[in-house]
Amino acid sequence: MAKQAVTQQLESPAELEQYYREMLFIRHFEEKCNFAYRQGKAGGYMHVYIGMEALAVGWLSSIRKGYDNVITAYRDHAHAILLGTDPVAVMAEIMGRKAGTAGGKGGSMHIYDPDRRFFGGWGIVGGHVPLGAGLAFASKFKEEDRVTLNFLGDGAANQGVVFETLNMAGLYDLPCIFLIENNEFAMGTRLEYHAADPELWKRGVPFDIPSKRVDGMDVLAMKACAEEVISAVRESGRPYLVEIMTYRYAGHGAADNDRQLYRTKEEEEKAWQRDPIKRLEAVLIERNIMNREKMEAIEEETISTVEKIYEEADASPFPETNEVYDNIYSDMSPERGH
Repeated sequence: MAKQAVTQQLESPAELEQYYREMLFIRHFEEKCNFAYRQGKAGGYMHVYIGMEALAVGWLSSIRKGYDNVITAYRDHAHAILLGTDPVAVMAEIMGRKAGTAGGKGGSMHIYDPDRRFFGGWGIVGGHVPLGAGLAFASKFKEEDRVTLNFLGDGAANQGVVFETLNMAGLYDLPCIFLIENNEFAMGTRLEYHAADPELWKRGVPFDIPSKRVDGMDVLAMKACAEEVISAVRESGRPYLVEIMTYRYAGHGAADNDRQLYRTKEEEEKAWQRDPIKRLEAVLIERNIMNREKMEAIEEETISTVEKIYEEADASPFPETNEVYDNIYSDMSPERGH
């Protein structure tokens, strides 16, 4: 396994500021989602991306947006927003409103925007992974140079369907990048308690898939890795697997208030020292790109923007009752007695 070096001077000041703004936006958007859930305005279940911002920013700033495919599980708000989905539509979907990406009927776990080639948002653990491989197969069949980013969690990495999919991807040379978002605790079980070999990057080795582990708490490391891997897959048409070591500061889901059952406060405090936003702030200061005053101004602007998004989503109507039957497939053929 090759170690990924952090880039030092590849990004322009404008790019670094963009990463900073995007990461801050995700952080405050997700905090507002938690607020909505606790106010009883977000039904179903919800999983936020707090602490994992560098991961999505690094990878989704490296693809051809609107051309390459992206699919993920239920921790999906950040991916849609970074791909260009209207954040009001994302918040509205989380709050079950008609203006949401699925008309308010999908909720937090089912954000979807095919116009931007974002294919979900899936609630079944590991169930979307073969769908991502299917997207990659379609690209290969059509002789396109699209790549597919297939995000999954460390818990999902143990699902049998994931191994079957890796086998097929390796066998058929599918241009699919499997990204294991290893936030260390799956739903509420420490990595070493649910994985016989906690080095999940090795999962690709038996299937002849190039694999590595990288630091997901450093947006520059993420960007460097993403550029390298995406270029390799686009050129070769073959799969790749990357285990990304990250950390979720919130619980598994919005209702997870007992995370001290599986991790200690000391661990959390230590993890906050690796906060990806603070790490990027240190780089911005070191390179004389930004000072604390400007950072504070950007954060105030971001908080205000997110508040307006929340208010607009909250003011939007719920779907009409009869819309529950819209976009539902039903076989009405005579031979089925209809």
